[in-house]
Amino acid sequence: MDDKKTLYSAIQPTNNLTIGNYVGAIKNWLNLQENYDCYFAIANMHAITVRQNPAELRQKTLALLALYIACGIDPQKCCLYVQSHVPAHAELCWVLNTFTYVGEMERMTQFKDKSARHAENVNMGLMDYPVLMAADILLYQAQFVPVGEDQRQHLEIARDIAQRFNNAYTPTFTVPEGLYMKVGAKINDLQDPAKKMSKSAENPNGSVFLSDDRDTIIRKFKRAVTDSGSEIRFDPENKPGVSNLLTIYSVFSGKTVPEAEAEFAGRGYGDFKLAVGEAVADKLQPVQREQEKILADREYLNAVLKSGAERAAHIAARTLGKVYKKIGFYQI
Repeated sequence: MDDKKTLYSAIQPTNNLTIGNYVGAIKNWLNLQENYDCYFAIANMHAITVRQNPAELRQKTLALLALYIACGIDPQKCCLYVQSHVPAHAELCWVLNTFTYVGEMERMTQFKDKSARHAENVNMGLMDYPVLMAADILLYQAQFVPVGEDQRQHLEIARDIAQRFNNAYTPTFTVPEGLYMKVGAKINDLQDPAKKMSKSAENPNGSVFLSDDRDTIIRKFKRAVTDSGSEIRFDPENKPGVSNLLTIYSVFSGKTVPEAEAEFAGRGYGDFKLAVGEAVADKLQPVQREQEKILADREYLNAVLKSGAERAAHIAARTLGKVYKKIGFYQI
């Protein structure tokens, strides 16, 4: 593994993951774990910026780990761990706070969006979220971070903080690069194809969750918004609904978009939407069965997390030790 570049990514164990999360993150991780030294975290510290039910958070943490493994993420090939099991995340975040400006945090798009949605709980953790994210990445000297467009701003601030620290002292952190995945097209909301599919969407029919059963998946696709006219062609500007469904069908059937267009030429929207739903359900069913089987083996899951935490903590401690030495903390 030593000759591989290091890559870091994390997902919060909140709500259920959508097929958009699967396509945009987990599906890509399968290839990345073969070519990079990967650290894949369950970001439970990020999760508590919004109030969580404690029992549910614990359950969802294990469910997400089981899902990672059920999708093919291999604990032997990469480091799978829970963020809170490595205290260095919080420790480095505190130091990096002193290299981050309030104005920068107030301008972050996600902070503004979440503040508007959770006006009753605009806490410092919500504002500090990008600094913790920077600590996550920089602890492991990650050269690459797979990111979608919506995370570009967070990666940029992590790069700024790393460079600021490196300039104040001597080079300490690797300045991470974004890995903007070309494969894994953007999946949009089934009810509002102008918006990205979200796990916290107001209309539950707009998002297809990895935990949805077959009937629910097919029902949601039958209700999906299409466009005027009857032609099934890829044209995101004029036919956003149909284009979104073609993208989903392409990803889950393994066919190209032109192949999908040819397959449904002359057929109605009803047939098309049913076929998309069936392709998604067929792909998710074995993953759901495997996740259930893995979840039943608590001993195995704990062993994976213990091993992952030990490996992550070892690397994190090396970085944190360097940082503490640079800033002048007396060490014994």
